[in-house]
This record gives sequence, structure tokens and C-alpha cells, in this order.
Amino acid sequence: MADSHSDDLIQALVSGLSGSVVLTLVHQAAKELSPDAPRMDVLGVRGLRKLLAAADAPQPGPETAYNVTMAGDLLVNGLYYSLVGSGPDAWWRGAALGVAAGVGGVVLPGPLGLGDGPSNRTPQTKLMTVAWYTLGGLVAAGVSRWWARK
Repeated sequence: MADSHSDDLIQALVSGLSGSVVLTLVHQAAKELSPDAPRMDVLGVRGLRKLLAAADAPQPGPETAYNVTMAGDLLVNGLYYSLVGSGPDAWWRGAALGVAAGVGGVVLPGPLGLGDGPSNRTPQTKLMTVAWYTLGGLVAAGVSRWWARK
């Protein structure tokens, strides 16, 4: 029975990481192609700097802050998308988790003191934010369903 739980955990983590990688790749490609693209990397660096300042910790240089943010995004989004789990309801969970993350990405940065611009500056930016997080959730669901059929 322990093997079954281990397999389920590995399936969830791999599925979640897959959704996170696709989300990050889309964000990184789009920022080169569209001025309206969401800049979640900018929000991540702002968040990192804010946390470090609150902890009275030294601030890293721009490249280090960016790299730490990208690694953190992959890890945290991967863990979040791993909640998709398995089974036929994975598609619904992936869509719901993705939409929730996307709406949160539009609504929360301002109140958190990170600024509105990176994810909220135009209607297109808002739409892309929600759509891409939803895509990440659906990729996680798709990988989970594929894994279950193996």
C-alpha cells in the first residue's frame, strides 16, 4: 500500500511540475513578444525583495534575484498544480486551480504592495494572466491523466 501512495505522490508532483514548467515557458516567451504580456517575474522579484527587507536580510543583485524568483516560481507553482491529483476529475481540478491562480495573480499584487502593472495593466494582460495559469492547471491534469493510463 505504501508503494501506491508513493506512486500517487510522484504522479502528482510530476504533473504539477509539468504545469509549472509550461506556465513559466509561456510567460518567458510572451514577455519577448508582447508589451501586454504579464510580467509575473517582476512581481516575483518585488515579492522576494519585500520579504528580504522584512527579514532585514541582504538584497541580492538583479540577476540573482531573478534566478531565485524563477526557481521559486517553478517550485511553488509545481506544488500548487500537484493538487490536481489523479482521476477523471483532474481536468476540473486543473481548470479550477488554474483559474483561481490566474484571478489571484490579477487581484492580489496590488493589495500585497507589489504593484498592479505587471499583471493588471491592460485587459489583455489580465486575460493572459488568467488564461496562462489555467493552461498550467490543464497541463498538470493532462499529464496526470496520461500517467494514470500508463
